[in-house]
Amino acid sequence: MFSNMALWLQLILASLLAFLVSYFMTPYVKRFAELVGAVDQPSARRINTVPIPRMGGLAIFLGFVLTALLFAPLNTQVTGIMLGAAIIAMMGEVDDIVSLNPWIKLAGQIVAAVVVIRCGVVFSAISNLNPLSEVTTIEIGWLSLPLTVLWIVACTNAVNLIDGLDGLAVGVSAISSLTMLVVSLFVSEPVVSLLLAILTGACLGFMPYNLNPAKIFMGDVGSQLLGFVLSTVSILGLFKMHTIITFLVPLLALALPLADTTFAFFRRILRGQSPFHPDRGHLHHRLLALGLSQKQAVAVMYGISAILGLSAVLMTGDSPLLRIGCLVLAFGISITVWLYVFRKNPKLRLGRRENGEAAEAADEGGKQL
Repeated sequence: MFSNMALWLQLILASLLAFLVSYFMTPYVKRFAELVGAVDQPSARRINTVPIPRMGGLAIFLGFVLTALLFAPLNTQVTGIMLGAAIIAMMGEVDDIVSLNPWIKLAGQIVAAVVVIRCGVVFSAISNLNPLSEVTTIEIGWLSLPLTVLWIVACTNAVNLIDGLDGLAVGVSAISSLTMLVVSLFVSEPVVSLLLAILTGACLGFMPYNLNPAKIFMGDVGSQLLGFVLSTVSILGLFKMHTIITFLVPLLALALPLADTTFAFFRRILRGQSPFHPDRGHLHHRLLALGLSQKQAVAVMYGISAILGLSAVLMTGDSPLLRIGCLVLAFGISITVWLYVFRKNPKLRLGRRENGEAAEAADEGGKQL
């Protein structure tokens, strides 16, 4: 697959076109958002201190769909993903203007999931995680439908809920998409590779406008769209192999938003709140509470996503050179993020030192007593 020059040329051209459409459409989308009143106002829960237009994800949607129509083979499954993405995007547009009830949004997500399932995007077996068993897969029968809906809805909401800092959700989605793109090349899934290359290009085209300080937010139309497309494309290509490795790849690629969302839901339920009740307990909020700036918090979460993505690639490839390259990249990312966070935040270093000294003094006091 890596020696197929025609495929590589198609991937490059498709991702470039998606980038250009998303990049050049964003200013027009920004004006449209201001015209219809889709503007994010500052509040106690918001990070922004000035009104900022949302609905920027519409540019990502246009970049993804228009490019896919030109490059991707429009079979039943791909058409289903396009239709589902359109449903999610339309619902997200309305939500960015009038703020829909969470249960209405959930219903819309389920409808979009049912559409793609009806078009054949569904997994019917799961990996057997018992390494001692000779059976590699377990047929799940009638459970395939509810589990597929659960996966799509969970990923859609996961990306939506981490969209709390400038550039966070779109950057994590781009990293996840790129991770699954590399893995899809290993498992020889050209259609999946093409869709993921297009999605990556569309994300990167929007990022210059969304990085701190953001000129526009992508809103629900963008965050829900990214989670939806990532989840459905992963079913289309990576889950169908029915091996432990391919089962874990989508989980690793989307581990950060999925884990953050899972903790958020349980945290709210244990407090007696609705699982959709907003709070400031997400990972990015906790990083800000530690004293990190927005850029530093986003860098940390980019680093975590990239390392998890490299872990997924490491599990898939069997080349010694690839494994060494992944380990070197992971180490380099870790060091870069560490230096960026602590060298630019002397107060954080001082706070850690003072906490350490206080702990030592407490230990010495305890020993004397």
